[in-house]
Amino acid sequence: MMKSITHPTGRFDNSAKDYQHIKAVPLAAAMGAEIQGVDLSNLSDEAFREIESALYRHKLIFFRDQDLSFTDHENLTLRFGEFGTDAYTKGVEGHENIQPVIKEATVQTKMVFGSGWHTDSAFLARPPSIAINYGKDMPPFGGDTLFANTVLAYNNLSPAMQEMIAPLKVWMSAKHVVASMHAERADKKASELGSLELDVDTQKMIEGSYHPLVRTHPVSGEKSLYVDKTYACGIEGMTEAESRPLLDFLASFATQESFVCRLKWYNNTVIMWDNRICLHQAFNDYEGYRREMYRAVVMGEQPA
Repeated sequence: MMKSITHPTGRFDNSAKDYQHIKAVPLAAAMGAEIQGVDLSNLSDEAFREIESALYRHKLIFFRDQDLSFTDHENLTLRFGEFGTDAYTKGVEGHENIQPVIKEATVQTKMVFGSGWHTDSAFLARPPSIAINYGKDMPPFGGDTLFANTVLAYNNLSPAMQEMIAPLKVWMSAKHVVASMHAERADKKASELGSLELDVDTQKMIEGSYHPLVRTHPVSGEKSLYVDKTYACGIEGMTEAESRPLLDFLASFATQESFVCRLKWYNNTVIMWDNRICLHQAFNDYEGYRREMYRAVVMGEQPA
């Protein structure tokens, strides 16, 4: 087994297990690992089980030099469960569950898909459990993605804070995202954001859902903070003045530098993350370069 990679707080160990069919190389002390030695288009059941184990352990895993067709991407996703709901985009022709996330080199936009710290589609009754993204054509610099470990964040809260927030439910709504989308595309087609064609029901997104502020992972049993800077808009039973300071504190606490890792994209990179136990955000810092990615999500359970 590799040397222990324990977080400075002592509350998370991101070291890799010894596997028979894959090799895991940790990315940072907070979370993340590169998985080597597998072809995702031709994956044995034994290798898949080890990949699944590594995903729950490291929260984010990634694979370099992969060549996936849309069918390969679909088959890989279905090994984790049925396709989840994508709240924003239409699928590619003939593969409705594979959503393109493309920004052309000529497009200038202040807002890109995935910007701002968030957990995917948290406003849904059953948000996605796992996301699988395939970066096919990536810019030579920029376009990195940051991830934050919300299990680590929860474990570093004081016992008093953990006890206080345990029974609370957070209102997850896309009202701020919808407002930003309308402002960004005020002089563009109402169905586009940058190069991305949108397919949204904004009213349902704004209505959102109430979910536990502290989630329990259905497989690992880990508790995590279910809060972000994008969709967490209130707390059940509290006024805006009461809930906002608490949500702002928790979201900032969860995304502090010591709980974060940074993923550098290269062409033909596949990443998987557990949407229930980490946050992420993308950057708009590659103007003048094309970025072509495809995403698929697994249907999640109702948060508990």
